[in-house]
This record gives sequence, C-alpha cells and structure tokens, in this order.
Amino acid sequence: MKFAYLVVVLFLVSLNLRPSITSVGPLLDLIQKDLGMNGVASSMLTTLPVFCMGLFSVLAIRFNRRIGIEWSLLIAMLCILIATFLRIYVSEPILLVSTALFAGIGIGIAGPLVSGFIRKHFPQRPFMASVYSVSMVIGAAVASSLSVPLLHKLNDSWQKSLSFWSILALIASLLLVPLVKSEQRGLPSGHRQKVSLRDRRVRVLMIFFGCMAAMFYSITAWLAPIVQTMGFPRSESGYILTMFTLIQIPVSFLIPFLAGKYQQKKMWLLICSASEFIGVTLLLVEASPVVATVFLGIGAGGLFPLALLLPIQESKNAEEATAWAAITQFVGYLLGSLGPLLVGFTADLFHSFTPALAGMLVIIILMTLTALRIGKKTDSRIQQG
Repeated sequence: MKFAYLVVVLFLVSLNLRPSITSVGPLLDLIQKDLGMNGVASSMLTTLPVFCMGLFSVLAIRFNRRIGIEWSLLIAMLCILIATFLRIYVSEPILLVSTALFAGIGIGIAGPLVSGFIRKHFPQRPFMASVYSVSMVIGAAVASSLSVPLLHKLNDSWQKSLSFWSILALIASLLLVPLVKSEQRGLPSGHRQKVSLRDRRVRVLMIFFGCMAAMFYSITAWLAPIVQTMGFPRSESGYILTMFTLIQIPVSFLIPFLAGKYQQKKMWLLICSASEFIGVTLLLVEASPVVATVFLGIGAGGLFPLALLLPIQESKNAEEATAWAAITQFVGYLLGSLGPLLVGFTADLFHSFTPALAGMLVIIILMTLTALRIGKKTDSRIQQG
C-alpha cells in the first residue's frame, strides 16, 4: 500500500476516537431538558465512554490474534458508526446512554490497535504516533466546536447534531476495506506475543499512563470551573478551555515527532511534566489563568501522545505493540476516569479546589518519577540496539 494512503487511514481512524464523546458537552443542557436527565445520568455520557476505553481495550489483543489488526479496526469503526448514527433516533435517556456505551467499546478496542497499526505499517517511523495523537485532538476540538452550529443548521435537533459525526466513522470504514481484503486474517499461534504484568517496564508504563490520563481528564473537566472560582465569567472560562484544546494541536504533532525521530523521550517527558506542574501551581496561587493554560496545554499536549508513543517504541513488532498499548490503556483509562470524580469529590468536601490542585501536583510528581524510569529503560534499549 502506498505510504500516503496508509497515513490517511491512520488519520481518519484516529479522528474517530473522540467526537462521539466531545460532541455531547456543548449540547448537554438541551439533552438534559429534553430527556429529563439528572446530573448523574448525564455525566454517564462522558464518564462511561472513558471507562469503556480502559475496560474494553484488552479486547484488542484477542481481536488482533483472531482476525488481525485491519479487520479488528474495521469492526471497531463499525461499532462507533452504528452507535453514533443511532443517536438520531434517541428519545429516551437509556437509549442515549447505550450509544455512549457502544461507542466507548469501539473506541476502547480501536485505541491499542492503532499503536499496532503504526508498528506494522511504519516500523521505521514510530514518530507517526504524532499523526495518531494530533488527529485525536483535532477530532475532539472540531466535534466540540461545531456541535452547536450543526444544531442550528439541522433544525435545532441535537439528535441530528450528535448523529452527524457518524460520517467520519463511515469514511474510515470505507478506507479500511481495501486493507482487510489484502491482509491475512488472524495470527499463527507461533507468532502470538505475550505481555506479562511481571514485566517491570509494563508496570511502569501503566503507572505513567494512569497518572497522565488522570491529569488530562481532570484538567479537561474542571479547568473552566476552577477559572470561574478565580472571578472569571463563564464565557471567558469557556475561551480558556478552548485555548487549552487548541494549544494541544501543534504540540501533539511536534513533540512526539521530535521524540520519536531523535530518541529524546526522556527529555520531552520531563519538559512536559514540568510544564503541567507549573500550570497547576499557577492555578493554585491564583495567578494568570491564561498563562497557566498555556503551560497546561503544552504539558497535556505533549504527555498524551508520548504515552501513546511509548508502547510502539518499547515493542518488537505490531502484535506486541497492540498488547502493550492495550494493557497500559486498560489501567490508564480506568484511573483516568476516576480523576475528574476525585476532583469533584474534594471540591464538594472542602468547598475549594485548593486540595484538588495540591493533589494534582502530587500526581505530577509521581508521573515525573515514573518518566525517569521510562527514559532510563528506553535509553538502555537504544544503546543495546
């Protein structure tokens, strides 16, 4: 297959891993009003997919062994396609929550498989993980920003607005068809790779991904409310959150590209961790939220793609890359889904975000210490190679 075609497939598949989640937020007040959903039920529309991204990521290993990466990705895309499209018929809360569940299952299966796809089709270009990460950020940003304009264009129907994003999954599915026709289904038993939790590198990556995900989703969920407690109106806090997302787009492409091409993961892991630490500290002392957001955007924008890059570079082949990514994302996303809940719990308990921000600093310190171990192990592998 031509290089450009594979890049397009990678971009489109990755683009589908966030819109079904981020398109809900801007329309949540209308959804709650029309369906009579309370806060707990409506929170499931975002919490459930993230939880499923972790819980069902291990299925990627079984799917890959049975039918191969390309067939597995096609099934995942079809799952996202059907779940997202069916939102056009939603009239009851349980139906909408069900679509969130099945979209989350598709995303959970697809995530680790994309790492295997990169390792398989771009074995000498692990920095293609930058395409993976930046397309996810773009998908999240575009879906979030266009949900309301689509609402107005589609007769003020939030169902049609949410369902619109199934088009992306349809395109990705069609692009995968030539690949599944030309590739062997499944893996011979002798070629199956096993990744054990006894491997210290696996455990280190799990801890790192968990800390990174907990920080990422906590900041995404609570940055705007934190800024509002500093005296900024809701409209300006919304702009702050948009800036946080936009900063991540160039960073998500540039940092993993440089880290993968020049083997400087340790340096970039420390720089991005330090950037997040500075950003949270600025929020803690109630300094400029704009400056804090810049540091947070750089940190989150770099750490997330680096976490996706690590299993690709640590693995020996596509099957091992899929297994590594599945296990690290299984733990990482489960922990990540708890991050926003813990922030909300401490805010309710202490009537302040100060304890939560202090807790975030502790998580960043743990993440930094873990990053040092990752960098050390990876550097050792590079020197041996």
